[in-house]
Amino acid sequence: MKLFTTKIGMLAITVALSLSSCNKEFLNAVPELDLSDATVFNTPARVLSQVNGLYGSAKSGSLFGGRYLIYNDIRGEDWVNRTTNSVTGYSTYQGNQDPSDSYLAGFWNVGYGTINRANLFLEGLAANPNVVPAATAANYRGEAKFIRALTYFSLLQYFAKPYVLDKGTSPGLPLRLKGETSSANNALARSSVAQVYDQILKDLNEAETELPDSYSSALLNTTRAHKNSAIALKTRVLLAKNDFAGVITEANKIVSATAPFKGTARVAHALQADVSAVFKAPYTTSESIFSFPMDATNAPGTQNQLGYYFNAGNVEYYLNTGATGVYSQAQFRATDDRKTKLTVATTAVAKFPSSTKFSGVSPYIDYVPNIRYAEVLLNLAEAEAEVGSQTRALALLSAVHQRSDATYDFGALDKAGLIKAILMERRIEFLAEGFRANDVLRRGDPLNSYGAGAVIQSSDPRYIYGIPLGEVQTNPAIGK
Repeated sequence: MKLFTTKIGMLAITVALSLSSCNKEFLNAVPELDLSDATVFNTPARVLSQVNGLYGSAKSGSLFGGRYLIYNDIRGEDWVNRTTNSVTGYSTYQGNQDPSDSYLAGFWNVGYGTINRANLFLEGLAANPNVVPAATAANYRGEAKFIRALTYFSLLQYFAKPYVLDKGTSPGLPLRLKGETSSANNALARSSVAQVYDQILKDLNEAETELPDSYSSALLNTTRAHKNSAIALKTRVLLAKNDFAGVITEANKIVSATAPFKGTARVAHALQADVSAVFKAPYTTSESIFSFPMDATNAPGTQNQLGYYFNAGNVEYYLNTGATGVYSQAQFRATDDRKTKLTVATTAVAKFPSSTKFSGVSPYIDYVPNIRYAEVLLNLAEAEAEVGSQTRALALLSAVHQRSDATYDFGALDKAGLIKAILMERRIEFLAEGFRANDVLRRGDPLNSYGAGAVIQSSDPRYIYGIPLGEVQTNPAIGK
């Protein structure tokens, strides 16, 4: 009989989390003692605790609860470091991170720990088929596949060359699809970028069929994956592959043909009239397709929190008001709600502006948005601009922008101008939400790094992160 704990490289993971409240999901979840595989699946409550544990692992402050998003933003040109604190991403900001960086290793370790947890759960669920009803088991399988797909996709953006550079032929990630409870199978070569994408889309396609249409509350519809969550994530994945036709097909499942753009199937997604409402309690608007909830007993942890980095109270990073920064762009006017309601002059650095999207104070328990309806609309707008209807693309772009700046007129735009405006809109709309570097790299564009004082080309070793040293040491098959 094996204990349901595991080690991947340097990382040890405790698999089971217990519920303190079904209504609050895993907000207050705490680790149980190690449980054997004979007991972790022996009651419906324990099976559900395993599901909640998947979300709990993914929302670690070292991954989607904080640092993964932060590092994506600070690699670009929109943020200026104030503190030169090595603990809060300064080497990444400067573009001189290396494979020995323990914080970058954290992405890998927690990411693969989450993936392994999903693998173990799927195997355990299959081995104990009669503990929960078949429909419930399908729901749980879909959630595990959704989390696995999200994690693989996100790690792929960090540690592998963008698909667009060579159609995915370059080395991707070790594709681990079996649960491991020892280091016996650490040796595993990297699959190609294309092969990892294939697995991600396979997981999401299966998740779409297995996940429920909706849950019983707005909280659950925001914090647990449902069909629309899988569909929305597919638009992100397909956009990163430059599969614009695929983006349109998927997005049309949850976006109406014409304005006002809304979802009518399953969960009724729509933009909020006031963008700032998305970032305020209870954080469960119809725009919030998938978010990671936080709680005082389950916070991101010290110096991992979005608010700690970007909020005016601490100001590890403040907004670049120079010519290259998004704050000064003509498309981001002074009257835009995203500027008047979601930024503020700081007191720490001579009144430079900072973000207030994550405005909570310690322990910084603002929910972390992962997928918003605004993203789906802009994913679809970019795809339509590339291969579809430029008229619809402009209408989608205008819907997002004019929600916050009602009188702005984009005027007549050719295809290149329309795509440029959509990409700028993503910088404005998703500021401090962890999109910037990935949006640059997925198109193979140069990365304008303010911290490095350089424009980093796709051929530059700094363009992507190196495989962490710990993985190289423990996985002899990893290669370069």
